[in-house]
Amino acid sequence: MSDPHTHAHARVEPVDEHAVATQGVSEALDPVCGMKVTTDSANHLTHRDQTYYFCSIKCLGAFQAEPDRYLDPTKKKNSRVREPGSGVIYTCPMHPQIRASAPGACPICGMALEPVTPAATEERNVELESMTRRFWVSLALSIPLLLMTMGKMVLPFDIDAGLEHLFGAWPLPHWMQASWAQCVQALLATPVVLWAGWPFLQRGWKSFVTRRLNMFSLIGLGVAAAYAFSVFALFFPGTLPQAFRSGNELPLYFEAAAVIVTLVLLGQVLELRARSRTSSAIRDLLQLAPHTAVRVRPDGTEDIVRLEDVTVGDTLRVKPGSKIPVDGVVVDGRSSVDESMITGEPIPAEKVAGSKVTGATVNQTGTFLMRAEKVGSDTLLARIVQMVAEAGRSRAPIQKLADQVSGWFVLAVIGLAAASFVVWAVAGPAPALANALVVAISVLIIACPCALGLATPVSIIVGVGRGAGEGVLIKDAEALELMEKVDTVVVDKTGTLTEGKPRVQTVVALDGRSGSQVLGYAASLEGASEHPLAQAIITHAKEAGTGTKRVEDFDSVPGKGVTGKIEGHVVSLGNVRLMEEMKINCSSIEENTDELRDAGQTVMYVAIDSELAGYIGVADPVKGTTPDAVRLLKASGVRIVMLTGDNPVTANAVAKALALDGVRAGVLPEDKYKHVQELQAQGHVVAMAGDGVNDAPALAQANVGIAMGTGTDVAMNSARVVLVKGDLRGIARARALSVATMKNIRQNLFFAFAYNAVGIPVAAGVLYPWLGIVLSPIIASAAMALSSVSVIGNALRLRTART
Repeated sequence: MSDPHTHAHARVEPVDEHAVATQGVSEALDPVCGMKVTTDSANHLTHRDQTYYFCSIKCLGAFQAEPDRYLDPTKKKNSRVREPGSGVIYTCPMHPQIRASAPGACPICGMALEPVTPAATEERNVELESMTRRFWVSLALSIPLLLMTMGKMVLPFDIDAGLEHLFGAWPLPHWMQASWAQCVQALLATPVVLWAGWPFLQRGWKSFVTRRLNMFSLIGLGVAAAYAFSVFALFFPGTLPQAFRSGNELPLYFEAAAVIVTLVLLGQVLELRARSRTSSAIRDLLQLAPHTAVRVRPDGTEDIVRLEDVTVGDTLRVKPGSKIPVDGVVVDGRSSVDESMITGEPIPAEKVAGSKVTGATVNQTGTFLMRAEKVGSDTLLARIVQMVAEAGRSRAPIQKLADQVSGWFVLAVIGLAAASFVVWAVAGPAPALANALVVAISVLIIACPCALGLATPVSIIVGVGRGAGEGVLIKDAEALELMEKVDTVVVDKTGTLTEGKPRVQTVVALDGRSGSQVLGYAASLEGASEHPLAQAIITHAKEAGTGTKRVEDFDSVPGKGVTGKIEGHVVSLGNVRLMEEMKINCSSIEENTDELRDAGQTVMYVAIDSELAGYIGVADPVKGTTPDAVRLLKASGVRIVMLTGDNPVTANAVAKALALDGVRAGVLPEDKYKHVQELQAQGHVVAMAGDGVNDAPALAQANVGIAMGTGTDVAMNSARVVLVKGDLRGIARARALSVATMKNIRQNLFFAFAYNAVGIPVAAGVLYPWLGIVLSPIIASAAMALSSVSVIGNALRLRTART
């Protein structure tokens, strides 16, 4: 085995490969991501006497955790598909009961298996790549095929005549009785059916073998029947009776087989992309956790270890600006921690010895030591990931019902085709077997699921496009379907009902002082703070044109407020506990401040020279569009319930102002997730609207998850609907669009089934004994095309439907 040390130097030598001088500035390549960085300002690390430069702390941490992975090319895996035996469990998205220890195909439906929980790094979606490639190839071949068969109606020239002129020097065998144009049709259709459509043929075959009939059964049977009959007619035209010809034309249906394959491939690509987004939401969650932790040994020395190597009881150091590695408790030091990942609230939480801290939350100001209490799969982040994964794999009852209906429909069509064959073979006119075969194929062609397959996706595509134009991004068909049935909307407060940014609502001055003086002193004290409440005061002072003063003897009192000297005056800003500590009586204004708190405002007192000078109320204001959105939803009969991690006083104030139907405050992600489950257990169809990482489990569990476009990527990836502008009125629009779309789908399904109800018996020959009418495959194909045109035309009406 080669020495890894040698690989390390092979990775960076000669210097010209990784570092160059450009106009006096030295540059290097980040060994993790390959980005070019400037050495004098980049993060750097010395490893085995070699200095490496990184574009970010994240890349540096990844390198520290696994340096050989980035230094030794033989240890880099070009394929990101996980190996069998790696401990990963795979499942089928359509049949969650399937479990396998390695990638493969579902034994029930043939779909590609996917990991139960995706890896933190994005993996190749081999099935999506394959289906996309097949779609574009089939589309490129199907378009000229359609032009050849239907071009006479739309093109000013005759394609068949042109092909005959081009290939006229090479005559075809006389027994084929075919033209060069018809042979070209076969050449174009063959790769579409036998290559692009091969997965559907396989899945259809597997559905028969496993006796679990579904839409792939119909697709495979319809495509195979149309293509096989066309090939038979092309090579054995003499066996076909003249009664089934249109003049001297051969009854070929290559274009029907190719177009069906192309349309089904399009649907598969859209579905696989939606499934990929679900996995990306889980990957985003996994990537919230840091790669490494700083472990403190008993002798006080420190070392950087991989997150996987942290064990319960380890003492860890958390520095300012870094993420907390695991769940635990602070043992020394104090700091302010941004826990919005968990609570959804923008105000950091103060942490002192004995305080609980959560992995993946962000330390802001101070350094502290913590003791690890929950690691690995026991951390809160890991549990959130698990909840999102489980909710994403759950299936709506309507999907199972659709599978059952499809199975019975396939059996009925096959039974009718077989019965038609037997009747015509026994009692039909000569040539009996040929007529029986053609009648059976006519039944299969006219019952081909083209219209049935189009009935839902075309309406969905038009409906989704209409929603996108109105700022409502709908990610999958089921979400659009379920919005019609939603009777309860669960909403987060911060960033959903409210703006998510605290603002000064009230400034009150006492004892003859001016409001500008109170605001100016408060803004001066908060000048160096990054706390959201401080920023709200500073921003308000700037907007009001109030200048700030120089502060001396500044001091911060954790959990209470700040003090300092301004223009010779001792000024204090903080909560009632700070005032009590300074022996300042606030009881005279308690009634007024209680009213502000009841209205959802956080009250901060301002004291000058140990006398109460005024107070400032800060709140996260309700979005201007929220009241109208609530009114529209309630008018449509939808209940609105608010779940928030904020305190009960503020939450109740917002709920009262908006006349919501229910409120729960102080809830954690698990509480939101469980409350959604409780509502569903009571029979409600629940839509959940939120914008934070903490909302991700509930968004995934809800029948329809709705994320604010102004929120986090994790929330948007977990949700099925995204409101681009963060306007809750989009929920009302999405629901109205769902009602219109589902009505359109029902009409389409009626048209599709009506054509089958009329066409199948006619194709089977029920009119022949009385009227002498037999529906040839040509007419069957035309009827099938007509049904598709009517379905598409009806779906296009959604573009102008009122929502």
